[in-house]
Amino acid sequence: MWRRRALGWLFICITSLVLLLVRLMQIQLIETKTFSKHNVNLLEESVKQRTQELVIDNGRGNFLDRNGAMLTHKKVAVLVLFPFLKKLDWKAKKVSEISGISEDVLKIAVEGAKKPFAFGEPQPVELTTSQMERINGLKIPGVFAIEKKFERSEVPAEQLIGLTGENPKELKNRYPNKELSEKTLLGVSGLEESFDEFLLPEGKSKLVYHVDGSGGPLFGINVKYVDPANPFYPVNVRTTLDKNLQQKADSLVDQYQIKKGGLVLLDIEDNSVLAMVSRPTINKKDPYSGGGVTNMMVKQQIVGSVFKTVVAAAAIDENLDDPTRLFDCSKKINGKQELKYNYGMLDFATSFSRSCNRTFGELAKELQKTNPHILEDYAAKLSLAGSVGWKGDVYHTSDFKQFADEDKGRVFLSDEARKDANFAAMSGIGQHEVRVTPIAVANMMATIARGGKKESVRAVSKIEYKNGTTMVDFPKQSIKGDTISPYTAMKLQKLLREVVLNPNGTGRWFKDLPYEVAGKSGTAETGKYEDGKQLHNKWFAGYFPYQNPKYVLVAVNLDVVDSEGGVNLLFADIVKMLYEKNHSNGE
Repeated sequence: MWRRRALGWLFICITSLVLLLVRLMQIQLIETKTFSKHNVNLLEESVKQRTQELVIDNGRGNFLDRNGAMLTHKKVAVLVLFPFLKKLDWKAKKVSEISGISEDVLKIAVEGAKKPFAFGEPQPVELTTSQMERINGLKIPGVFAIEKKFERSEVPAEQLIGLTGENPKELKNRYPNKELSEKTLLGVSGLEESFDEFLLPEGKSKLVYHVDGSGGPLFGINVKYVDPANPFYPVNVRTTLDKNLQQKADSLVDQYQIKKGGLVLLDIEDNSVLAMVSRPTINKKDPYSGGGVTNMMVKQQIVGSVFKTVVAAAAIDENLDDPTRLFDCSKKINGKQELKYNYGMLDFATSFSRSCNRTFGELAKELQKTNPHILEDYAAKLSLAGSVGWKGDVYHTSDFKQFADEDKGRVFLSDEARKDANFAAMSGIGQHEVRVTPIAVANMMATIARGGKKESVRAVSKIEYKNGTTMVDFPKQSIKGDTISPYTAMKLQKLLREVVLNPNGTGRWFKDLPYEVAGKSGTAETGKYEDGKQLHNKWFAGYFPYQNPKYVLVAVNLDVVDSEGGVNLLFADIVKMLYEKNHSNGE
């Protein structure tokens, strides 16, 4: 009996020992980098237990403006102190004399530290180049003056640039063949998402030292600088934004209390985004609440009378712009008497400048009789239908899109609506099912200003390696498909200018600006109400200077009760700002 029991216990012990050995092999030999369902890197974690480090740069790529200024981060010269200094006589007085920071304050900060830190974080004390050189010249172990990368609290064009976040599951789905830490930041919106694969880190730049159980130096007081092996990373994504213009545009949008909406400012020469503002802003504590993550400038909106530009283009080509023909603008689009906007009998050009709904409703119905698809055809010619952002093949990525979250514009949703005369009339004034994005409206104005040349909109000009050489170039790109003729563009240019010159025109507010403006206003009914009052989308889209176009600007205020005053003042102030900027530069 005792022999059987002994054999049983022996079997249990041997089995347990084998299982333990298998488990140890799994941990130490087989799954050292991908342990458990969380894919924990045990080698990294074991190193972390006996090291302390200060990350100088997380290794993710950077966004620059067109002049090379950093947009999402800033590099700050800071004083870095390590906790083991509390066990040394580290010449705090000399560091104090150079930095201007009290010796006692420095010592108190070190005494309370459990890990390396940049003095003054989260708002670190910034050192001068001279101070950096002198502090590093002291060669005190554990005291360093370095440039550290910090996130900006306020990011210019925050919706355009986008957000990053940790998402281990999405990381695995997106990059199944890459060995990446679970804590690797992923782009989840905007350009951060579009360019995510290029921005992925090759490794962190950091200061590291080894510690024992009490936190003291394990291998002496030598601190090591660890840098990714690849000298070409992290990359820089050079945007087309002008940081100074962007910051001023952000400020003006808030000054005129635009709660939902924003603006798009394009450089006509290279059809690129100089500034883009979207409101509401992103809630930093809860980014996905309140709709702030959504970039309103690339999302479908009800455009209203700005769409009359499309009807005008079709009418010109179909010879429906006879200057002797008069339209009864004392009536609404449905034929009933117009009380608020009773303009009497107007010709084609005056109807456009005063934005007579009756005229363009009638013209849309006449155009629809000749061709049910004509409004959609001309919306496409003017780049309002479809998407307008730069897209193409980049490396192994086909159909790469700079604006990953851009909506496509449309005129009709159904063939039934397309063939209905009343729906055509409503569409002719930018209502019913017509939806366009502000960036597409900006591109329409740029197309007209260039005489009919239709190009994609860029927000990024190139991706650069760390050493400044070009990794990927995003050249100017034509949009495929038909466009308007130079003759039609010329006539539209005159119509858009008359909107401003006509004493009763809807753009008369801009007549005395330092740049001559051409453009079109829009007031769209949204079908939404607040306190019993109809909400509207207020627009002004235009380009300037008229004779030598350089800029396109679209300003929009969405879901508002009041008049378009905020949009007009915003548009005017941006024009003045650009004039003053160029005038001061001697342009």
